This record gives sequence, C-alpha cells and structure tokens, in this order.
Amino acid sequence: MKIVTRDVPPRAAWALEQAGIHPLLARLYAARGVLGKEELDNGLGRLLPPGTLRGVSEAAVLLADAIAADRRLCIVADYDCDGATACAVAVRGLRLLGAKNVRYLVPDRVVDGYGLTRPIAQRVHAQGADVLVTVDNGIASIDGVAAALELGLQVLVTDHHLPGAELPQGATIVNPNQPGCAFESKSIAGVGVMFYVLLALRAELRARGVFDERTQPKLDALLPLVALGTVADVVKLDANNRRLVAQGLKRIRAGALPCGIAALFQAAGRQPQVATTFDFGFALGPRINAAGRLADMTLGIELLLTDDAARAAELARTLDGINRERREIEGDMREQALAMAESLFDEGEEPPPAICVFDPDFHEGVVGIVASRIKDKLHRPSFVFAASQAPGKEHELKGSGRSIPGFHLRDALDLVAKRHPGVLLRFGGHAMAAGCTIAEEHLDVFEQALAQVAQEWLDAATLLRSLHTDGPLAPEYRRADLVDTLHQEVWGQGFAPPVFSEEVEIVSQKLVGEKHLAIKLRHQGQAVDGIWFGHTQPLPARVKLAFRLDADEWQGTRRVRFLVEGAEL
Repeated sequence: MKIVTRDVPPRAAWALEQAGIHPLLARLYAARGVLGKEELDNGLGRLLPPGTLRGVSEAAVLLADAIAADRRLCIVADYDCDGATACAVAVRGLRLLGAKNVRYLVPDRVVDGYGLTRPIAQRVHAQGADVLVTVDNGIASIDGVAAALELGLQVLVTDHHLPGAELPQGATIVNPNQPGCAFESKSIAGVGVMFYVLLALRAELRARGVFDERTQPKLDALLPLVALGTVADVVKLDANNRRLVAQGLKRIRAGALPCGIAALFQAAGRQPQVATTFDFGFALGPRINAAGRLADMTLGIELLLTDDAARAAELARTLDGINRERREIEGDMREQALAMAESLFDEGEEPPPAICVFDPDFHEGVVGIVASRIKDKLHRPSFVFAASQAPGKEHELKGSGRSIPGFHLRDALDLVAKRHPGVLLRFGGHAMAAGCTIAEEHLDVFEQALAQVAQEWLDAATLLRSLHTDGPLAPEYRRADLVDTLHQEVWGQGFAPPVFSEEVEIVSQKLVGEKHLAIKLRHQGQAVDGIWFGHTQPLPARVKLAFRLDADEWQGTRRVRFLVEGAEL
C-alpha cells in the first residue's frame, strides 16, 4: 500500500482560518476542495433551489391536481435504504400536504427484481391507484412505465440513477441526471430528489392559495429521513448533500426525529444526541437494508412511517435480528468467496485484473456486500454471482460488482454487452457499483470478457492500492474535545473523513479477539494506544501508519486513541 498525502491549497486554508474556522478544520476542508466559509454554511436557505430541477414544476402540478381531485396515489419504492427512506418521505410528505389516499408498494428483490416492471404496474392498478410515483427507480423502466400508461395510470418518475439511451415515454420525469437538467447536484440521492419534489409541490399549493407562508406545513421534519438515505446510499457528499445531511443530523441531535429512527438508534446501541454520519452508514442503514436483502423491505418502510413508539421498537428489534442473520450469512459467504478468489492466483503472484466468483449456495441478497469485501481485500474489480431464486429463472445468475477508483464498472459492463451480445440479460449501475443478470451457461464468457476489459483499462498505477490521508497530526490536536469536533462534522463519500499519517514507533503489540491488533506506540514522543481492526500481521518497530482519531473512556478519563487504517510496509 502507498500512503498519499492530500494537497492543501495554502490560500484556501488561510482564507478559511481568517474566516474563523479552526486551523485543523481549515486544513481538512481546504484539502477537500472548500474555498470559502460560505461553502460551509449548512442553512436551509443555502440549498439549491428546486426550480433548476428539470421536470419538478410539472411534477408539482401533477401532484397538486391529484390532491385537489382526491386521486389515489401509489409510491413504488426500491428495496434499499435510499428507496425505503424516499418512500417514507413521499408518503409522509404527501399526507402533510393534503393527500388523503397514499399507499406504497415495494418490489421483492427475488420475485420482482429491480424497478417498475409490467407486473408491478399491474399490481398498482389492481390496488385501485390513479397515480403511480416511483422513488429511487424508474428511469430505466421503459416497459413498466408503458404498461402503467396503458392501464390508465398517470406516472411520475423520481430517480437519481444514470439513464440509458432511451427515457420512459409519457411519464413526468424528475432526475438530475436526465439530459437537459441544470440542477447542479448530480449526486443527490433518490430520497433527496423526492424531498425536492415536495418542496416544489408545496410552492405550487401556495401559488394556488391552499397554503400561505404562515399556514404551510413544515417539511423539515422529513430531513432526518433524507439525511439517513443520503449517507446510506453512499452518494457523493457535495455541498448540497452535506447541507441536507447536516440539517437532518441537527434535528436528530435535538431530539426531533421520527420514532422509527429513534428505535433504530436504540437497537444499534447508539445515542441520537451525538449522532454522526458513521451511525447512518454503519449502524442504521445496514439494519434497514437487511430487510430488503433477506426479508421484505415493507418492514423497513413501516418502521420509518409509524408514529407508534412501541410498534417502532418492535420493528427495530425485528430488523436487528434480520441484520444479525445477514451478518452470519455474509461471514460464511465472505470466507468462501475470498478463498475462491484467492485460488485464482498463486501465492506471491498478483491477482487477475478482475475477479468473478459463483457458488450455487450463495445468497443473492448479500452478493454486493461480499463483492465489496473481495474488492477491499484484493483491490480488483470484483463480481459475486448467486443463482436466481425467482420462479422460472433458476437458470439465471444474478451478480453484483464493486470497483476500484479508475475503473467505471457500468461502462465496463456496457462494453462487455457490445462485444458479446446476448450474454448480459440485464445490467445497470454506477462507476463503483453495478449489477447484472446472465445465464449460468455464459458465466465463463462473462468472466473472460470482464477480465479483458480490465486488462485494457487498468494500468500499474491504478492497480497499486493507495490511501489518501491528511498527513501528520500536530500533537496539540491529539485531544478528546477535538475528536468530538471532528465527529460532529459531515463526512462521507467524496468528502472523506480525516485520516492522518506519519512514521511512529511501535512500543508493543498483541492480538485481541484473535483478529485485531492492539498497539502501544509513540507519537511525537508521547505514548498513544492504537488498534487495527481486522488485521493480525505484526508491525515493524518503526512504520508509517495511516490512522483516524477516536476517544475511549477508561476509569472515568477520556483518552485519544488511533484507529489504524493502513501501513506503508
């Protein structure tokens, strides 16, 4: 591994410091592209205006007309945390704004697959809906939208995924990534898109005289849900997304949160008063995602919709149990999949340019997580396949892939599809994560084709694992109060949490729990404890470490410790 120190533009760091930002934070922000203090203003007034979002005015009119005519609305959700929170925001928000009849439907990962399909459209129609609204899906649902329109439904697509060559015809579309959309935040999550649609709808209802500035419902109660979905979907935290997340965190810390989110904090053993983006990404999000992976995402959505604290606690406990089961399945699969991946090359050799593994016993609900673990371990684009459990589709394999910086996975799949027509039955995704469906008989062809693309696109520099850090930590910043300050900031994808790096002296080291390395080290001449989770290899006496800051409590005293992220050996 190569540890790389981020550049810190001195002019930007100086300007931030002069504006009153703490010197350490000024340096961290400047290294992440922040040029002025105004970019750090997380006030609601600084949010991008809804009007620049293509299709949002038409969506507002459609929904306002539907509310006025008392039409029946059905939200078609997705089975991940972004989809679940987007669904909850849609249902809660539309009810706040006067909709009397709002229901939702979430596809089953195994039976229905992803997005608005013809059978889903037929089920929505059979439930008596007049208007179908997609959240976090729909931009690629050409047939599903056509089927809904044939059945007489009005269709509103709200999505954030990249569109294909063709857009759904006859639907109102709100998606910042559709052609011709001037909305600056192309990285907004599905839940964020739906929140913006509600902002536009409220403005339309004001214009119609339904509300005025004084009587209009407050939509900020939805921001904890927006924040959770945004972080859990691992979208880039650009300035607008950071504002949405910061506003959600502010309300959660103040105790203004839906009882479902409060119950999730309780189930995860976390404190909402000191909520962080880490809680969203690693505690709450996985518990909601577990429902979509192993059970039915209706559980997750019901948790986010209920206002009954006892019901919320019961649902949160159920999700916690499902997540434990998910971890067990994932652990077994991860060990097996890693062994299969490592068998593809001899010890001491470099791994192949891309990794594909399949076993008939793999569970399709966790293939993405396992692909991510392989990618992390071997630093190669990685696909994990499982046999489809859908009736009549037993001959198909469903795969999920994760990539490394510099290798656009969806574009790679597109090239495979062009070179080998018919091999990919379906595919989609982003640069770093993508999925596809293939016939089992074509697995070898897919594996060779993906490896060929990786061979062509990846060079030695891309294949070398590198860890970007913020350089040395001045000893005066090694304080528990500064750890708290750092934790309160909004960090995440594209706005990486602080990781420091420098050469230290290892005083002692030992294994704890058989899989973690506990370290006593000397940093700038002073003793500090450290731990490297999931690492068992001993370190040399002097080594360059990359580490995050944490604080633990011992006998009533809070002490700083280093959480090791990597070492340059």
